[in-house]
Amino acid sequence: MSNNARLLLHKKISQVLQDGESKSNIVASLLNLRFDKSSRKLLFSLPLRSRHHDIRKDVSKFSKNDSEDFLERVEISQKKPELHFELYRDHYVKNLLDSIQAKVVPPEFMCEQPKNILVDFSSPNIAKPFHVGHLRSTMIGNYIANINNYFKNNVKRINYLGDWGTQFGFVQLGLSLSRVSEETLKKHPIETLYKAYIYAHKLAEDDPNIADQAREVFRKLENGDDSSLSEWESFRKYTIEELDRTYNRLGVEFDEYEWESMYSINASRNVIAELQRLNLLHTDSQDKKVIQLNEKRCVTIIKSDGSSLYITRDIAAAISRYEKNRFDTMYYVVDNAQTDHFINLIGVLSAMKLPWADRLKHVKFGKIKGMSTRKGTAVFLQDFLDEVKAVMKEKQMQSPTTKVNLDYDDPSTEILGVSAVIINDLKHKRHQDYEFDWNKALEMKGDTGITLQYAHCRLVSLEENSGATIASECIPSLLTEPTAEDLLYIIGKFDEAVIKSYQELEPYTLVHYLFQLSHATSKALKVLRIKGEPTELANQRLLLMNSARKILAQGMKLLGLKPLNKM
Repeated sequence: MSNNARLLLHKKISQVLQDGESKSNIVASLLNLRFDKSSRKLLFSLPLRSRHHDIRKDVSKFSKNDSEDFLERVEISQKKPELHFELYRDHYVKNLLDSIQAKVVPPEFMCEQPKNILVDFSSPNIAKPFHVGHLRSTMIGNYIANINNYFKNNVKRINYLGDWGTQFGFVQLGLSLSRVSEETLKKHPIETLYKAYIYAHKLAEDDPNIADQAREVFRKLENGDDSSLSEWESFRKYTIEELDRTYNRLGVEFDEYEWESMYSINASRNVIAELQRLNLLHTDSQDKKVIQLNEKRCVTIIKSDGSSLYITRDIAAAISRYEKNRFDTMYYVVDNAQTDHFINLIGVLSAMKLPWADRLKHVKFGKIKGMSTRKGTAVFLQDFLDEVKAVMKEKQMQSPTTKVNLDYDDPSTEILGVSAVIINDLKHKRHQDYEFDWNKALEMKGDTGITLQYAHCRLVSLEENSGATIASECIPSLLTEPTAEDLLYIIGKFDEAVIKSYQELEPYTLVHYLFQLSHATSKALKVLRIKGEPTELANQRLLLMNSARKILAQGMKLLGLKPLNKM
């Protein structure tokens, strides 16, 4: 969207700043649009800090010239250390709405140098239920990839699937002992692999030999036994096919699937050799290979039986990904419980003197408590999504405002259910734990994904049925009602909300902005009549509502929602 007022002011401040910091970061984080309701003035405010001496001592540098007629006045606030840029209201409003009609795009100063970004997210273990931790990683990771794309970075989405370790010896043994057919495995691979693991593990509780057999099966896998690997590859193929179906329901795509087994002990030999060359790897009293990062942090790299660990494979994966992608940042979207693991991973890579080690970022998030099907059964994501869809269909059938035909499987039902789940999660701050509540998540009123969809559908319906035509050019003097100005102010805050959300990797910021926008739009719809009004006024009001809809739709897409036209 990046209207000219914001862009020109950004350029002017960048010219004045002389302290060598990243100008775009300073301005993007400090420049805020304000609306003084008492004076009805639009202001950009820049908090002043000691390093901004060039701005503080010479306000005259911001005096307007012929090319900057958006700026009416500049002054230092008397109440707090802050510079106020008062805007010519009509110029700003016209430029804002006209720019949205052209295209909703990010501010140019945030897209000057595209970065190579890798996002490692979701990453379920193929022999366990796709639990809520992976679901939250999927939703947050998808958002991080989306918003990096929006700011024109080069993004690669990676799903790093857990398919390695001693537990997979139990899986393969369980499949063999329970005589699972290929057809069953092909139809329900994730559930079948999980049940095989449970079966073998229970047998091992009474018979220690089962555990020994499982370890031997995994040892063969890790050492490259052809028959074991061939069978394992078929398990993985079926698993990806099932996962793709599930991710498609969530509207999530990946550029690459990687497997833990890609970085098994054989694939990690070069890494281990390098650790030894650097004299970082030592043998402890239990015959394990370890790295002593500091007095308190000792990291095991190779088990006493010579097999690899999760961190061994993560080290190899990080090195391989950097060599292949030369990333500027790689995000690991994984819950708070894995904090120590990523401290160790980055610590080992730093000890190896790899200059890009600090480009690895752990994007942490809290837990969802109490999330299961309504009957409380163990959650496979497929089952959970089926139940969400069923609940949404009930609600649509009961609602008097439903516009779609529910005699067949209308796509809106699934989209509404997924929207409810995504927004119910992302409206909580990323670091917070929260309690899942079926009733709150799927409410038709309140701040939910369903109400965002309803707001979008209502605006689409207005465009189709108002009898007006969206004005080709804004006439600000026809949009002066307080309700219109309140909505214009909220629309103008979109850039700031999305920049802050991007910088902090915090979807909560964008979600709450969209709630504000939908509330302001709802109020405006009650006051700013369109049908039956004079043509020019009706067209200008429809332009305002259409601009609100476009911003709402863009924000919803960044969060992973598919905006509906009817529900």
